[in-house]
Amino acid sequence: MSGPLSGVPLAFSWLTVLPVRGPSDIDRTSGRRAISAAPLTGIALGAVASAILWVSTGIGLDPHLAGLLTVGALALLTRGMHVDGLADTVDGLGCYGPPERAREVMHSGGAGPFGVAALLICLGLQAVAFATLAAADSPSAWWAVLFAVAAGRVAVVLACRRGVVAASPSGFGALVADSQRWSITGAWILVLVTASVVVTPSWWLGPLVVATTLPVVAACVNHCVKRFGGISGDVLGFALESTVTIVAVGLTLGF
Repeated sequence: MSGPLSGVPLAFSWLTVLPVRGPSDIDRTSGRRAISAAPLTGIALGAVASAILWVSTGIGLDPHLAGLLTVGALALLTRGMHVDGLADTVDGLGCYGPPERAREVMHSGGAGPFGVAALLICLGLQAVAFATLAAADSPSAWWAVLFAVAAGRVAVVLACRRGVVAASPSGFGALVADSQRWSITGAWILVLVTASVVVTPSWWLGPLVVATTLPVVAACVNHCVKRFGGISGDVLGFALESTVTIVAVGLTLGF
């Protein structure tokens, strides 16, 4: 496959457990195209999450249990990569020492107290937010769940924008850092803002949530660049999960 959609198979292969095979040879070009297509995986995963939440509450499950089930399903559908990245990044930010020491902590293979706390807070907030949306029993609420999950993948595109360097010359970050043209980043942000108008009964709330969330997450990514010497796959997971959490919580204000 070539052209604008050539990165879709690799994006699904990288970012989901779906049995989609990407190219056998992966370089900066294929990595760039995959990140450009990352929001499409968010739309697919968001649709699945919304369906799980709808079915769970429809058969009588308490909304909070349904919210936890949905968050757990998303972790399984993404191999737990993003939540692992969230924990590792927060652990790295919480340690002392130079960037090399922070990266060593991130790659240690375990979750420290900062990482565990971040997981509990972020995933807990996501579960409660999804539960609140499910309890609203509004058609817009199911779209809001899909939107929040997709927004996290737009944040990944933003985190890989031009000027953002990789923390290491090898690894996932090296394949995708500094790869996204501002035209691609801006196009996905425009799509996100446009879609946000219809995901809550108050048309202005969605754009406000997006306009608040993306600068905050971009600032956090910039801080990670300074702290770690660049971005890595862990930082992208941190940006993704943070965005899903903030957007999901923000959209509950409309129900």
